[in-house]
Amino acid sequence: MRIKEGFELRNVCGEHVVVATGMQNIDFSKIINFNESAAVLWNGLQDKDFTVDDIVEVLLSEYEVDEATARQDAEAIAKSWMEIGIIE
Repeated sequence: MRIKEGFELRNVCGEHVVVATGMQNIDFSKIINFNESAAVLWNGLQDKDFTVDDIVEVLLSEYEVDEATARQDAEAIAKSWMEIGIIE
């Protein structure tokens, strides 16, 4: 997996928001708002290919969570990001 080119995480008025920077990605019907944990993951995975295992590693290194919970959360976030089209 990889974060699609043309999407950037920005801080807008204290909120973490993914914005489309390329014309092919613009869809004004959706705003992608991240919580702090999702922003940490985005920053840890940015500019590289990654797997669910890599997401698990970021979660384990940043939070006090067991591996089973981290894996469950990693699979859910990967699925969610794929569905909304910000990773490929």
